[in-house]
Amino acid sequence: MAQTEIKLLIPFEALVHSIAHLDLNQKRQLWQLLDAEMAQAEEEQWEQDPAFQAELAEARAAYQAGDVVTLDEYLARNQDPA
Repeated sequence: MAQTEIKLLIPFEALVHSIAHLDLNQKRQLWQLLDAEMAQAEEEQWEQDPAFQAELAEARAAYQAGDVVTLDEYLARNQDPA
């Protein structure tokens, strides 16, 4: 069976009002959905950001060159002997 997509234009105020009337479980479900959607949107935004792409390329180059330190190595080097 083919799925039909329906897009609705809901005023933001009406959406906020509706959310206020959800029960706790429904609010948690909405929170999880929004969290996943926001993470995906942020990832897509980062992927298109030239500054992020430059930093990513720099980090990959450093990793491939062996210019990396694990967290354990960093902590071992920087522990205060006192």
